Amino acid sequence: MPATLVTPWSLRAWPPLLWQAGEPARVRFHHLGTRITFTGDPLTPPAGQTIWAGSAAEGEAGMAWDWVLITRGVVAMADPMSVISNLRLVGDQGEVLTAQQSARFLNEIVRALPWQSEVQRALGERTH
Repeated sequence: MPATLVTPWSLRAWPPLLWQAGEPARVRFHHLGTRITFTGDPLTPPAGQTIWAGSAAEGEAGMAWDWVLITRGVVAMADPMSVISNLRLVGDQGEVLTAQQSARFLNEIVRALPWQSEVQRALGERTH
């Protein structure tokens, strides 16, 4: 895994990894880190980013997305259409899918990860 990963945007610098859309995940993703943003405004909930990565035979894959605390114990993706990744999903005809076309598949990967528990753990550490 690249050791210089500091922000979700740094995933854009990783070499692209082509992946057939709809195939089972060939990468076992693990949590790299979660960043929490507190605004200081009690009416604005905590939010942040979480970063996940893993290795495949073809190279390193990374994903990051923004999240927001909805209510105590419930976190959600802030924008499911904005998963940052070096994965480039390929369609049935060999075409690279657009970001909008890829969102469904990337969200399936996100949904399978235990990311909410990692965010909750980070939030718990922040309040102690």
